[in-house]
Amino acid sequence: MQSNDARIIRGAAIPTAAVGVLAVAIGAVTAAADGALGVALGVLVAAAFFALGMVSLIHVGARWPELFMGAALLIYTTQMGILLVLLLLLRDASFLNGRAFAAGVLVGIAAWLAGTVRAHLKSKTPYVQPEAGSVPPGGGR
Repeated sequence: MQSNDARIIRGAAIPTAAVGVLAVAIGAVTAAADGALGVALGVLVAAAFFALGMVSLIHVGARWPELFMGAALLIYTTQMGILLVLLLLLRDASFLNGRAFAAGVLVGIAAWLAGTVRAHLKSKTPYVQPEAGSVPPGGGR
């Protein structure tokens, strides 16, 4: 993993953790311990899903750069589908508040995506890396 990839993951994980702590506090106030547990689990699930997706996308991009966009769409769609199934399975779970869990997942997704966008905007990653010794168009120096 390159340093800019780690910087982007860190740039998404830190805001997600900060927003998650705030969301857990709100869940604890509004729905007691069940709410806090549900929100914490939801934020954790969202962060884990998106971190895993980003790591797998980094590996696909390094190995098959021509498949990067297709892989990104496939990974994102798969993540959303699995999260939907997880929300449906856990909505009536007795050990946690289903609404708090869903709210935690949504908060985690929003924070992760916002952190990722911000980290990408702040990183100065070139889109094209010129080959060494190549002559620019027009033959100029």
